[in-house]
Amino acid sequence: MPKTRDARSAVTLKDVAERVGITSSAASMALADHARISSKTKAAVRQAAQELGYVPSSAGRALRNQRAGAVALIVPNTSQHVFGHSYFMHVLTGVSDAANAHDSQVIVSTNSDAENGVAAYERVVRSRSADGAIVTSSAVDDFHVEELVASGLPVVLIGNFPYLPGSVSIGIDDVAATRTLTEHLIDVHGRRRLVHVTGPLDHQTGLDRREGFLAAVRSRRLDADAQVVRGEFNEESGAAAVVAALADDREVDGIVFANDDMAFGGLQELKRAGLRVPEDISIVGFDDFGLARVTTPGITTIAVPAEEMARRATERLFDLVEGRFDGPAHEELAVTFVPRRSCGCPDAT
Repeated sequence: MPKTRDARSAVTLKDVAERVGITSSAASMALADHARISSKTKAAVRQAAQELGYVPSSAGRALRNQRAGAVALIVPNTSQHVFGHSYFMHVLTGVSDAANAHDSQVIVSTNSDAENGVAAYERVVRSRSADGAIVTSSAVDDFHVEELVASGLPVVLIGNFPYLPGSVSIGIDDVAATRTLTEHLIDVHGRRRLVHVTGPLDHQTGLDRREGFLAAVRSRRLDADAQVVRGEFNEESGAAAVVAALADDREVDGIVFANDDMAFGGLQELKRAGLRVPEDISIVGFDDFGLARVTTPGITTIAVPAEEMARRATERLFDLVEGRFDGPAHEELAVTFVPRRSCGCPDAT
């Protein structure tokens, strides 16, 4: 026997969205009379809400009708690698600069307790302490992000979220950038036996950078000799990945690390193994947040505009709060290829 609802409060925004055939975030925007949603869809959502007896949460209404004078930067508990990384400081600086320009405070919300990760999101919504939220580095299986987007609170995501096509986000093309790095090793330096050390594969960044590597080796028909070794965005995993890649005397002449921290750890391990960089093995990293510039040799990398992404995300958030945001839903910023000695190029000036 099908389950029936005996209370209006049991109806959720997701139920309304499913009735119309759209995402929860799109339904939320429709109920908020957002300009990006067509009049036809708005009417269908309102009708579905009325028929189902959907009542928006009091927290959501309050957040839309009053200002807290603050924005929240949410770093999920699934992103513990972020706090030990300079990426977080770049993001915090960008968010703070934009928030200060709007005379608004920044609240950092997170949880170190993996069993209670939802609190990083619910704390912001339930406390009514922020006018909107910016989310960075969430895992692809973190369903709380979708719930936050659907809550009615203005939200901007930093990164790529293909599983949330209706969300507002800003990021870079990790696939194309990693393909550029890999093809550089192949086409410019003649490397043929390549290894990719991934980032965490429960995050879109790790998945996309792996895909860029694989696309490059496939396009040059070098995939049969290519290896993929999983890493975790820290020096230790970079060093461990090099040990794994070189096991059983495997031939390797180029390594594409998914970030500079791992590239640094790998560089140290290669030196311990008596291998010269770039003479024996070329390596490249990703990020250019500072470390790649001070190693010997300097690490060839992709410069990521993390601070600018955070600043733009915050400006977009204020546009959403003010009701003047008109898209596009996702924006990509350009990255810069930075050649240095680790691949065999002269250092960039």
